[in-house]
Amino acid sequence: MVTVSLCMIVKNEEDCLGRCLESLKGVVDEMIVVDTGSTDRTREIALSFGAKVLDFSWTGDFSDARNYSFSLASCDYIYTADADEELDEDNRQRFIELKKSLAELDIDIVQMYYCNQLSHRSIYNFDRELRPKLFKRIRTFKWEDPIHEQVSVDPVIVNSDIEIIHRPGENHACRDLEAFRRAVSEGRRLSKRLHSMYARELFMAGEDDDFLKAKDFFAASCMDNLRSLDEIKEASCVLAHIAVIEGDVKSLLKYSLKDATTDMSSEMCYELGDYYYSDGDMDEAIVWYYNAAYECSSIIDIKKSGSLPRLALAKCYRKLGNEEQALDYERDASQLEEG
Repeated sequence: MVTVSLCMIVKNEEDCLGRCLESLKGVVDEMIVVDTGSTDRTREIALSFGAKVLDFSWTGDFSDARNYSFSLASCDYIYTADADEELDEDNRQRFIELKKSLAELDIDIVQMYYCNQLSHRSIYNFDRELRPKLFKRIRTFKWEDPIHEQVSVDPVIVNSDIEIIHRPGENHACRDLEAFRRAVSEGRRLSKRLHSMYARELFMAGEDDDFLKAKDFFAASCMDNLRSLDEIKEASCVLAHIAVIEGDVKSLLKYSLKDATTDMSSEMCYELGDYYYSDGDMDEAIVWYYNAAYECSSIIDIKKSGSLPRLALAKCYRKLGNEEQALDYERDASQLEEG
């Protein structure tokens, strides 16, 4: 059977760390907990489970801390976990069975289902989603192809049926948005992935002030020739929302037309619906909310093509005195939420 090192980075996690480590006792072979400055009982709790606890001076970069934790591992595979995660007994047994099978396979990464993601509104659109969680510590590179040979660099990834329960004690949006702003202020270029996550974090958990603080960054993205079309569309949606907040009709037109150069997104249609609703033009608001719900697709927040525009349509029809139509859209929204 292969061995597994648990690698964690923590700070002030006394409320949940014990549940996490208890659920992994007997599943992992080594527990490594990297503490980035706890002032509560986090360190004491980790030590009580036999974990190796090491200090790490926080750099403002989660990757730095995560890389340090991985460097300390000594087992065949590394399992990465946050303190607010845990396994129930069924999934503990699935993990143990997985360890038995990995000995006979050449697998680099195992993905597991991350569940309960929507308990706090965050950057995720789905409550249950596969994530890479188990990593082979030492990877063997192999040459391939009979001529023009090259080293195979694509990892072998498999999906497991293991489900990890996420039990966050709070919404981390404020912390994460501040981290995005700090990275931008330090002159770091956000990757395509982080660009998308910044936009999603804003739409799913940001306040008006968070959008306004992001204005310069996304305006620069729209003018950046090295950004992809997807990134420009994301930036346009953020800037259109800011235009609605500021009542800036000229900018709303500018960024909605940028989005419309390709298939228009549900997010942009929803912003236009919000603008016309706030302007008292229910008929025009209905047109754009309907497009958001039924004619277009989301690129950032799946709810902008789901329940939200349907509820907005209900609100419009109720304003117009059409209660029957309003109830129909509310039922439609409810069915989507339940489904």
